[in-house]
Amino acid sequence: MEDTEALRDRVLNGDLRLHELEDYTDRETAIAVRQEVIKEQTGTSVNAIDRYGFSEEEIEPNIENAIGGTEIPIGVAGAVSISGNYASGEYYLPLATTEGALVASVNRGCSVIDKAGGATTRVMQSGMTRAPVFQVESVAEAETVVNWIKTNMDQLQETAESTTSHGELLDIDPYVVGDSIYPRFIYDTKDAMGMNMATIATRKASELIEEETPARLVAISGNLCSDKKPAAINAIEGRGKTVIAEVLIPEDQVQEQLGTTSDAIEEANTRKNLVGSAKAGSLGFNAHAANVVAAMFLATGQDEAQVVEGANTITTVESRSEGLYMSVSLASLEAGTVGGGTSLPTQQEALEIIGVAGGGDPPGSNAGELAEVIATGTLAGELSLLAALASRHLSGAHEDLGR
Repeated sequence: MEDTEALRDRVLNGDLRLHELEDYTDRETAIAVRQEVIKEQTGTSVNAIDRYGFSEEEIEPNIENAIGGTEIPIGVAGAVSISGNYASGEYYLPLATTEGALVASVNRGCSVIDKAGGATTRVMQSGMTRAPVFQVESVAEAETVVNWIKTNMDQLQETAESTTSHGELLDIDPYVVGDSIYPRFIYDTKDAMGMNMATIATRKASELIEEETPARLVAISGNLCSDKKPAAINAIEGRGKTVIAEVLIPEDQVQEQLGTTSDAIEEANTRKNLVGSAKAGSLGFNAHAANVVAAMFLATGQDEAQVVEGANTITTVESRSEGLYMSVSLASLEAGTVGGGTSLPTQQEALEIIGVAGGGDPPGSNAGELAEVIATGTLAGELSLLAALASRHLSGAHEDLGR
């Protein structure tokens, strides 16, 4: 086995590519060689990148051409009481972020919610989607294919589910545009976020559609899923978990803890989150839902690109006789407790803080609980920011915290 210096020279001479190093040495040495190449080529020391707490084996499924790790500070908000279909009790919320004042803001929101009796949460529906695109010769053929799909659901379910021990095909919604057909497959992926599971299962089912109909598969994803992009279909139909969190805060508590009134917060929400968002053509009608979703995604090992869908959130505020009613409705929160980055050491510990690491009993319960906890964190963030805007304290908070 060649040593680090010899392998480095081979890469620099063009005899060996960075991604081929594991074919010639162990993973630890391969990382060291890449570091040496980066130092030579860019003049960067990578001393900080070289400090990481996971083993080379632990990151193998998650990264290629590894050179180390990136540290992001992690804070905790709470505890906050949650009553949901899955979440029940007091929770601490781990948030990984580089934005000063975010954790403090969410923590304030959690404190207010907890004093008001806690948040009520519900996962309204669950379904990961994948929508391949098929080509046909005519709209008449398209109708034939769509009718075949609708009348052969049992066979398609059996075929798709043969690829997984946990996933279930719930439904297929076909869409037709000219000579293109987009069957939108919807799966229950239990405790996994499930994108890979849905893709593999859909590929198998698509082969059956090709065998039994005139349709020709063009791509396993036709973007009507829609994954990692702003899309109205996800905001309307949902994707992953559709989850709602709500709270009712007595008026005296609003004034005492938040330094403003329910009427002022309602007006801020209407003019900013509803009217302002509508004028901007936004798909999300909220103050900064993606901020909290992103921080909790990074902390718990979720696919960070799917924060895009997490921003499909509508924040509602109503000033009632008994106080402030507030809710957040996250249409497409894509999160899981198994698979992907959830198995990495720090992410595992963050999931353990919430109490949802690994698979749930029954399957799917941990992912549902995580979704309700993230929704509560989003509610806390929305409450705190809207109150700061209504009381004109936002810039002062950033100044006080030196951000």
